[in-house]
Amino acid sequence: MSKTKIHYPQWKERVASNNPRRDIGYRELIEAITLTAEVCGQVLSRAAAEMLADDLADFGEDDVLAALARCRLELQGPLRVKEILLRLEDGRPTPDEAWAMLPRDERTSVVWTEEMAHAWGVVLPLLDSGDAGTAQKVFRELYVKCVLEARLRREPAHWTPSLGSDVAAREQVLRDAVDAGRMTAAHAALLLEGSTKEVDEAALLDQADIKNLH
Repeated sequence: MSKTKIHYPQWKERVASNNPRRDIGYRELIEAITLTAEVCGQVLSRAAAEMLADDLADFGEDDVLAALARCRLELQGPLRVKEILLRLEDGRPTPDEAWAMLPRDERTSVVWTEEMAHAWGVVLPLLDSGDAGTAQKVFRELYVKCVLEARLRREPAHWTPSLGSDVAAREQVLRDAVDAGRMTAAHAALLLEGSTKEVDEAALLDQADIKNLH
């Protein structure tokens, strides 16, 4: 017996229209939202599906479809715009990925998003006190809130480096960021050049200290 293949709706090239509700892409978005809600055990009215579609209309079509696919696989409960936005792929790491990337001391370098840096600054006192469990919970909640707010403002991920005191370990962190497309190779090279100067200056200071001992 052959298996029946399920074909989810794919957006076609949009047809210009003064009425977005007659737009081909819009109609297919409504259908995708309705089917996803049904898979999640929820029956949406046409009006509710249109409201969700309006909230998502400014985001990339492929990104929204991918987020809806993740909802079908992961979501246990009603389909909400928050759940869809959390699953959009815009370059920002998931809460667990973001937590794993955080620097644990002043020696560690990191290239992180503004949302990660903000949430880390809030939980840093908890980390310093040794309460990693509470710190992770607070970080996750605040990070998710910041990411949602940024996506609602349609702001792309903005990555910035924070260099730790371990000069030797910076290179790999910066190279990984370049490979991931989070910063340019030119920016990384400039930072690495600065790191080399720090090493040279430290070596000169060590030599001066040795001479002073004699």
